[in-house]
Amino acid sequence: MLKRFLAYYKPHRVMFIFDMLASLAVASVGIFYPIITRMMLNDLIPNKQYRDIIFFGSLLLALYVIRSLLDYFIQYQGHVIGVKMQANMRSDMFNHLEKLPYSFYDENETGKIMSRMTNDLWEVSELAHHGPENLIISSISIVTAFVYLCTINVWLTLIIFACVPFLVLISWVLRKRMRDAFTESRQSVAEINGALESSISGIRVTKAFTNAEIESEKFEKGNVSFVEARKKSYKAMGMFHSSTTLVTNVFNVIILIAGGLFLYNGAIELGDYTAFIISVNLFLGPVNTLIGFMEQYQNGVTGFKRFLEIIDTEPEIDSSEAGEIENVEGNIYFKNVTYGYEGDSDVLHDLTLEIKKGEIFALVGPSGGGKTTICHLIPHFYNVEKGEIFIDGKEIHDITMKSLRQNIGIVQQDVYLFNASIRDNILYGRPNATEEEVIEAAKRANIHDYVMTLEKGYDTVIGERGVKLSGGQKQRLSIARVFLKNPPILILDEATSALDNTTEILIQRSLDELCKGRTTIVVAHRLSTVKNADKIAVVSDGRITELGRHDELVAQNGTYASLYKLQFRAS
Repeated sequence: MLKRFLAYYKPHRVMFIFDMLASLAVASVGIFYPIITRMMLNDLIPNKQYRDIIFFGSLLLALYVIRSLLDYFIQYQGHVIGVKMQANMRSDMFNHLEKLPYSFYDENETGKIMSRMTNDLWEVSELAHHGPENLIISSISIVTAFVYLCTINVWLTLIIFACVPFLVLISWVLRKRMRDAFTESRQSVAEINGALESSISGIRVTKAFTNAEIESEKFEKGNVSFVEARKKSYKAMGMFHSSTTLVTNVFNVIILIAGGLFLYNGAIELGDYTAFIISVNLFLGPVNTLIGFMEQYQNGVTGFKRFLEIIDTEPEIDSSEAGEIENVEGNIYFKNVTYGYEGDSDVLHDLTLEIKKGEIFALVGPSGGGKTTICHLIPHFYNVEKGEIFIDGKEIHDITMKSLRQNIGIVQQDVYLFNASIRDNILYGRPNATEEEVIEAAKRANIHDYVMTLEKGYDTVIGERGVKLSGGQKQRLSIARVFLKNPPILILDEATSALDNTTEILIQRSLDELCKGRTTIVVAHRLSTVKNADKIAVVSDGRITELGRHDELVAQNGTYASLYKLQFRAS
């Protein structure tokens, strides 16, 4: 893990070296104060060397001005290094998240992922900046202080340093407890972020059902859990600091008593004793810094471990034999496919299915039967291990996922639009398309006329998830996106089920236009929308129980006929 962490310093190693040199210079300046103090008390003041007193005082002032400039450099450039490393880690995490399979997002909430990308990485950046500075410079300062104190009085120095093992022991014992507490605290922050993201995203549903109290209760549950986790971490932190502070305070008592006895017995001069007391702070300061570093280290390491948990999650990887598919005609063939989501029982059972090029193939049947799963397997969103799926006679494991998905267009019931302009949302279908092609796609989706009524036209920003548009308008925009992509295979997964009848008829015209010349898989609960399909398959319990055209299935008087008669009667 350390090697992977250090790798993020590499792009910034030059500035990092300057930062460390500046920190070393700052630490070195500190030793001049007790040295000059000792010189003045033992020599300059008793001998009334006023010119030297002013000279060394001015020298010390100049050193402090230089130290101030170095402090500015350290605080500014050092934190910039930490932020840049954080940005690099965030980029790595985001790029890796883009490569993770659907199954990862089935198990991980958006808010929790965002917590790892923001809160955790902030702690890592703090460790990246302050960690080396605190560890290396404090260690050097302690050694320097020890050598200088020995030049004043060896025995008094050894007495003081005899207390160091107690600090080390306390830090070691309490370190694990503090680390566990901070890990739990991080998890609680992720939980509350997940709940918050969910509640804010669903705020309109909450208002519609007047369930603000329920959401408040859910949020407070996470909030209380967060408070309890933080209490544990602060308790561990409090024990750590109070214990180490007690030991450092004992240092001062020992210095006072031992130094007083040495001074009483003539083993040390008053000037040396004064310089020794001042110099001890050069030792205690770095020691306390290292103690504080233990807390920062636990925060940073915990955050980096949670970062690595995502980075080490296995991404989608093309097989070594996979190649690009070109000139796709749209023949699809499922051969003995059995599939179940991770941790669940099988959704599809030994499914064999053939869809010919240019064919409109409808999937109908009860919810949970496996219709959407079939649609998700065609673009290789999930990995099939039992059975095979072929596109134009080529098994999908032998096709790169990118080239496969470039040839498939999907229109779903739950349309996702980005908080961007109408143009940008359409361009998502083919980012390098021209303005004329965007407008043509919008016209074919019957959304152009509406766009032209808007003050900013195609530059209109539609809000988060397209909140400023109606359901029909959002659906037409998603259809325009697919028109622009122009794929040979089209999947319509409940594309109109959330719309009213009038809007559905208008959208259906756009869909009919979209389906021309493409292999189309249609998932629908409203059977009136699939009456004209070339083939209709009834999917139930992961199996195809009926297959044929509308008239043939009605004549069989089976499940499809029952569903159709029920909907016809309801109409």
